[in-house]
Amino acid sequence: MSPRRPGTQTSGFAGCLVIALGLAGCNETAPDPKTQIGAKPDLPAQEQYLLPPMHVASVVGWKEGEKPSVPDGLQITAFATGLQHPRSLYVLPNGDILVVESKAPGTEPIKRPKDFIMKWVESWATSGGDTGESNRITLLRAASDGKPAVQSVFLDHLKSPFGVSLVGNDLYVANTDAIVRYPYNWGDTKITAPGVTLTQLPGGPIDHHWTKSLVASPDGSRLYVGVGSNSNITENGIEAEKNRAAIWEVDRATGRSRIFASGLRNPNGLSWEPQSHALWAVINERDEIGPNLVPDYLTSVKDGAFYGWPYSYYGQHVDPRVQPQRPDLVAKAIAPDYALSSHVAPLGLAFYTGDALPAAYRGGAFVGEHGSWDRPQLNGYKVVFVPFTDGHPNGPAQDVVTGFLSPDEKSRGRPVGLAIDKSGALLIADDVGNTVWRVTGSGRV
Repeated sequence: MSPRRPGTQTSGFAGCLVIALGLAGCNETAPDPKTQIGAKPDLPAQEQYLLPPMHVASVVGWKEGEKPSVPDGLQITAFATGLQHPRSLYVLPNGDILVVESKAPGTEPIKRPKDFIMKWVESWATSGGDTGESNRITLLRAASDGKPAVQSVFLDHLKSPFGVSLVGNDLYVANTDAIVRYPYNWGDTKITAPGVTLTQLPGGPIDHHWTKSLVASPDGSRLYVGVGSNSNITENGIEAEKNRAAIWEVDRATGRSRIFASGLRNPNGLSWEPQSHALWAVINERDEIGPNLVPDYLTSVKDGAFYGWPYSYYGQHVDPRVQPQRPDLVAKAIAPDYALSSHVAPLGLAFYTGDALPAAYRGGAFVGEHGSWDRPQLNGYKVVFVPFTDGHPNGPAQDVVTGFLSPDEKSRGRPVGLAIDKSGALLIADDVGNTVWRVTGSGRV
């Protein structure tokens, strides 16, 4: 692969701004991130800022011969390269792999000077090389050597797609503003039939958290879709948050929907835990009250439950920035199951039931951490494994796939969605490195 170095050229003002922001936070002492992992994370006192600490990992991409690192007993290879912002992955019953390539929708309104600065910094931290089409789904069909024998455009001209789910011969795609149904037949390498909208989803004009994760119920009668908030902490007004920061349940036959669970700032990675059959998700929590607040988390999602956003976090810890306050809702807020540390930005979740990886991974959860930009010390930028016992997390998270950051803290890539292929290998969508990585046990193809 050739090196990719977008985002490294900036204006003089912008460059100075980034340096100043970086220096502003470099002397702060952060607690060990491990104290914020698990069922009872360390929650320090809140802080207030004119501008929150920011540390931007500029994009350099993967040089020829470079790849992420994995522990002994595992090996990693580039399964597909040259993609355009691969965000999520879905494995079809015949083993074909759908790669959702997606760009964010239009720019949201800028209302405050801080909005401009933070939007610019965040875009610089997440930009990749725009060298081709995106907002499409690419199909990969693996050969016996573990490399794609077929790579074709499966669906295109989509609107910031993210989630995919197949029920029978109905393929559902969660665009940023709607769930759309397409006809699918076993072995198809391209869909040309027009899609039919099942239900509209909250989209623009703001569309702050635009990714819409999607999963079907085990019996196929319902779809569950994650709808993120339209702001960090209601700065766009509470009306902009209508039916957001929630997981919807959608009736597949009629398209009717209801709020299944709420108070979830940005839910992604919707997955069924294999032993308890409960719905789980990873959640991106709020910013701007400290580099070590609030821990992002992994949690089971209960029907009718409220998880705090925007009024409180991690149960009933009140966020005083939100006015008017709602003590009635805070009293109902439940704490999540498992903290992942602050600002790691988890976007992918995959439970492991295969046998291509060592037995120690069986039954646990892999989490793709896209990585921080809004704290002095970078956090995330890796895939971690959370062991489970009897349907619940049991033990500290373990680093499994690292090296997305170079030694000088430049971003070679950033992991997003995860999937388990038909052979039991772990697949990782790298939206900055424009690569799908494949992890197997040592000696496995």
